[in-house]
Amino acid sequence: MKRNSIKYSRMNGEVQREISKIIAHDIKDPRIHPMTTVVSVEVTPDLKYAKVFVSVLGSDEDKENTRIGLKSAASHVRSRLAKTLNLRNTPELTFVMDDSIEYGVNMSKRIDQVNHPE
Repeated sequence: MKRNSIKYSRMNGEVQREISKIIAHDIKDPRIHPMTTVVSVEVTPDLKYAKVFVSVLGSDEDKENTRIGLKSAASHVRSRLAKTLNLRNTPELTFVMDDSIEYGVNMSKRIDQVNHPE
């Protein structure tokens, strides 16, 4: 499967959607912050590995606890993913913390402060 094909894009989107559902509804680990969002997923073309980019709205401690919780729950998430998606290979998951949402919120606040000084 080519990286820029429609099938590849659909695969990434479907894996992202399913992982989001699994994290939100199936994992009961108290270390995982409730404001955890799956930003994007990059599955390798051979479907063996997947990088899951996760954003957490919270403190640095919340982010670290969530990272540890997701790392320990990776095998559970992978097995649930195998049950819901009919794939030849179920990718091995690597969770990567992504600060893009938090960065966007901070930049939006700064723009508002510049536009409306008090």
